[in-house]
Amino acid sequence: MAMSDPTQSRLGRLAHFSYTRRKLVLLLWVIALVGLTGAGSILGAAFSNKFGGGNSEAIRAQNFLKAHFPQAAGDSAQVVFHTTQPIMTPDNEAKITSLVATLAAMPHVSGVVSPLTPQGASQASRTDPTIAYATVQFDKLSSDLPLQSIKDVVNKAEAARAPGFDIQLGGPPVDQVDFAVPGKSEGIGIFAAILILWLAFGSFVAMGLPIIVALFGVGMSYGVLDIISHKLSVPTFAPELAAMIGLGVGIDYALFVATRFRNGLAEGLEPLEAVEVALATSGRAVLFAGCTVIISLIGLFLMGQPFVVGLAIGAIAAVVFVLVGSLTLLPALMGFFHKRLAKHAVSKRATAAKVAGRQTAAHRWSHFIQRHPWLAGIASLAVLVTLAIPLFSMRLAFTDDGNAPTSLTTRQAYDLLAKGFGPGSNGPLVLAVSLPSGSGGAALDGLTTTLRATPDVAAVVPPKLNQDGTAAVVIAIPKSAPEDAATTDLVKNLRSTIVPQAVQGTGLSVLVGGFTAGGIDFASQQTHRLPLVIALVVGLSFLLLMSVFRSLVVPIKAAIMNLISIGAAYGVIVAIFQWGWLGSVVGIGKVGPVDPWVPLFLFTILFGLSMDYEVFLLSRIREEWLRTGHNATAVADGLAATARVITAAAAIMVCVFGSFVIGDPLRVLKLFGLGLATAVLVDATLVRMVLVPSTMELLGNANWWLPRWLNRLLPKVNVGEGEEPETLEPAAVG
Repeated sequence: MAMSDPTQSRLGRLAHFSYTRRKLVLLLWVIALVGLTGAGSILGAAFSNKFGGGNSEAIRAQNFLKAHFPQAAGDSAQVVFHTTQPIMTPDNEAKITSLVATLAAMPHVSGVVSPLTPQGASQASRTDPTIAYATVQFDKLSSDLPLQSIKDVVNKAEAARAPGFDIQLGGPPVDQVDFAVPGKSEGIGIFAAILILWLAFGSFVAMGLPIIVALFGVGMSYGVLDIISHKLSVPTFAPELAAMIGLGVGIDYALFVATRFRNGLAEGLEPLEAVEVALATSGRAVLFAGCTVIISLIGLFLMGQPFVVGLAIGAIAAVVFVLVGSLTLLPALMGFFHKRLAKHAVSKRATAAKVAGRQTAAHRWSHFIQRHPWLAGIASLAVLVTLAIPLFSMRLAFTDDGNAPTSLTTRQAYDLLAKGFGPGSNGPLVLAVSLPSGSGGAALDGLTTTLRATPDVAAVVPPKLNQDGTAAVVIAIPKSAPEDAATTDLVKNLRSTIVPQAVQGTGLSVLVGGFTAGGIDFASQQTHRLPLVIALVVGLSFLLLMSVFRSLVVPIKAAIMNLISIGAAYGVIVAIFQWGWLGSVVGIGKVGPVDPWVPLFLFTILFGLSMDYEVFLLSRIREEWLRTGHNATAVADGLAATARVITAAAAIMVCVFGSFVIGDPLRVLKLFGLGLATAVLVDATLVRMVLVPSTMELLGNANWWLPRWLNRLLPKVNVGEGEEPETLEPAAVG
């Protein structure tokens, strides 16, 4: 079949421009990097961990309290005291009184309730006289508070520590400080990538080019996040997530293009022609793979949560920048270093590998799979299904501070409160009560009596009325921890049965809210949105793959295999973070549920990344099939041509993502890193090296079947070297 001239393609012309005008291209990239990061630095970041939104019952309760109890509309923090002598001694009481007075006068603090006052009598433990806490009421929600104001409160409280008088702080506001603690993940990931690239290329220059491209893209995405944080809700860990994705895909994309460039040099091409061929072939696959990742990330907008939109935009920016960098900045850098790259590319090893051809390990492996397709396919599928089994036990809920590292003050405060007041004290439920015409005192008493008699309620704080007597707030303390399934059941029972029966006929209107109830509402919302997001992402990816590979079977098979590999990643997450297997190795605080927004976010990212390797492998296989028309030969040659670079790329991604498991204190980033690393490892080994070749061998030329009428309707999208035939003859696909 005819082969198109790569130098005449759009990407070939882009490569020509970037290579010959390399000084201009590099200058434009430096200006863009300095401009974006400089603008971000000047504006400053306005990150906020505002998880939630919409019109859930917890949100309505918060709005009600904001209108009727403005002084208590914000979040509260707990200053937990732990003493060697009983709290109620003159010395300890003096220290507590002094600290309470200091904190009450600080900015954004609307009041402090001391355990020494009648109002705060329930804040002194009845079971452990050495534990008590003061409640610091802020005037805003945690996500809206200036981080420095929270830090000032934390610092003042910690400065009051003394021998025998320990102080720890907990609550949603203090969590903001923990989220702001930077990890060391990026440095670990980059070091691992450098080592792998050195082993793969054996050249300092060749090793450095993908790193430079990825760092440019990630740095520019940081600037975008700083800028958009002033208009959108962007969590404090968004830069780390953008770095995780940007470094992973950026190094991979540049690696694929650079490898094709070096292969061209080894085959005797001039540097300019090698750059043009690299972009016209591998560059096309990179462009398409990047577009699939971006499309998957766009699916996150369907989650309907402002903070997820902020995360998605940061991740999309990172992918866009590293993708464009691989197609423009990388060819320019190749122009600067083409002599040194050519010196290392033309070597005896490259020549020997070229001559050996079919004797490579990848060729031998491919032929082994083709001789035993049923055994290989069933064995790999069995492993994947086994890994995915824990998925069916996944429970979605926001984890509490009991999962934080023991070194953090929030974790130590959590443990002290659980010891002195029960685990439910870390997640009180806030009932917002509307009273009819300023009356209803008897009905309010009946409600609190019913709550106290509820088996899963440990305690009820006496109702607090507003000044005009039209509203009340009741605090109910569950017996179980905020993340426990029993707490979720309690909230559902309160809303559906217990509270409605208690206020029936009284005219009282009650909303069950609070931070814990808000997390439960959020989990419910995301569970209902999951099918919609999956359908959109899979559907769009299916249409793109069908257009590229002119096949019905290939996109169906790709979608199924990607879903299986994602299921395996979910299964590993559940086994480790929810069941506790290897939990000490990963460094999680304790077992707990999966945060409700994580599965959807992981799905969109993982589906896009899984498509990367699908495109890289199948585009090369299709090149060979268009050239030879023989399916088995195409699979063997395509696998042999891409196995080494896919292995190196996957190893880099696994190390980059895995670095967030060992290098970051935040549980959610550990979970993300493990999920991404597992999916990439499984996808690049069991799926691409075993399941894909075995199924393609079993399906034969049917892999490339596409009805003529559909072939005419679909747009022509080519990601390989081969020129598409006008029609697919029945003999070639039957």
